[in-house]
Amino acid sequence: MSPPRTAAPHSLYLHAPFCLSVCPYCDFVVQAGLAATEGAGWLELFQRAVLVELELRSAALDRPRGGLRTVYLGGGTPSLLGPGRIGALLGVIERRLGIGPGAEISIEVNPGPRDRGDLRGSVAAGVTRVSIGAQSLQPAELTRLGRRHTPADVADTVRLARAAGARSVSLDLLYDVPGQTMGSWQATLDAAIALAPDHLSAYALTLGDPDAEGLTGPTGDHLPVRPGARRWRARAAAEQDPDRAAAMYRLADERLARAGLAWYEVSNWARPGHRCRHNLVYWERRPYLALGPGAHGFDGRRRWWNAAPLDGYVRALVPVDGSAASLPPGGHEIVDRRTAASERAVLRLRLSSGFAGPAATGLRRDRAMRQALAWGEAEGLLEERGRRLVLTLRGRLLADELFVRMI
Repeated sequence: MSPPRTAAPHSLYLHAPFCLSVCPYCDFVVQAGLAATEGAGWLELFQRAVLVELELRSAALDRPRGGLRTVYLGGGTPSLLGPGRIGALLGVIERRLGIGPGAEISIEVNPGPRDRGDLRGSVAAGVTRVSIGAQSLQPAELTRLGRRHTPADVADTVRLARAAGARSVSLDLLYDVPGQTMGSWQATLDAAIALAPDHLSAYALTLGDPDAEGLTGPTGDHLPVRPGARRWRARAAAEQDPDRAAAMYRLADERLARAGLAWYEVSNWARPGHRCRHNLVYWERRPYLALGPGAHGFDGRRRWWNAAPLDGYVRALVPVDGSAASLPPGGHEIVDRRTAASERAVLRLRLSSGFAGPAATGLRRDRAMRQALAWGEAEGLLEERGRRLVLTLRGRLLADELFVRMI
């Protein structure tokens, strides 16, 4: 079945579902172990399947005027694909959709020597931005999180990305993790700042249950949680503390601002000119194409996703019986006008720019939205700043409570 005709996307996300090992807290769609290595055949099959999916989906798209603004290679560990495959994928994306001049092309890497791949080769293939999954810079915390790398590996990866010519280097960190203290979090922040990243993301560790939330199954966008990971999460959740997590966020905001990394989204800080342009497409609710198992796409009205299992994804796109390729299993939903307005409001408020005065006034025409915003202002979560409605620091900490009321 062909996808419906849709408007040209601003961006493209490609999900590479491979890691050498799976961390117990991870809910991303990942195949680990032998499947993630050369010689097992899955990397090659995945590349073939992605190229077929790109052909099927791009056939229903208008070519973006000026080309794609961003391409994001996420995962998983997309660096495991190697520069040859990365270059080939970007080449076909360029031919089918166009990649605009000065486009941001990001790749996620894990910092272990076997995980980060050939950064020089990736940059030569077209990558401009490297996002490094550091998570912590404390050895004991990395071990507890099931990470394969050391703090020294993170520093080496930053150095190698710079030497390769990456225009922007980002670090991801986790807080409220098992065994973490305010002192160890401060030490991680100080060590991260010393590496002089252009961008830093800091996320509170979330321990969801995709099985209970109905996100797994034949058309679900998540894989079932492994029994060992479920036991790990139960133990980790018992050690979490929301008040300590809030204090850790405040400390991060203070330290990063002092280091020249300005907050621009609830969990993200950047130096001037280094905001993640790809993620801004999501937060500004612009259309984007997505490829790969578990990937989500959006055309401005219709949201769709691919099912998580890699074998079902490959079977649909590269049939072994010689039959015609079809889009992989998954699902979709049409976003109605009320939901779209709520989503737009929530996503804008995640950003430091918030809402301009007239847009904020328009929001208040909806009774439920007006009540939610009034509650947020009364609780000190929102404020008018230069005729813009924005989250306060307290609002960032309690954003989920506000957003639930707004949706």
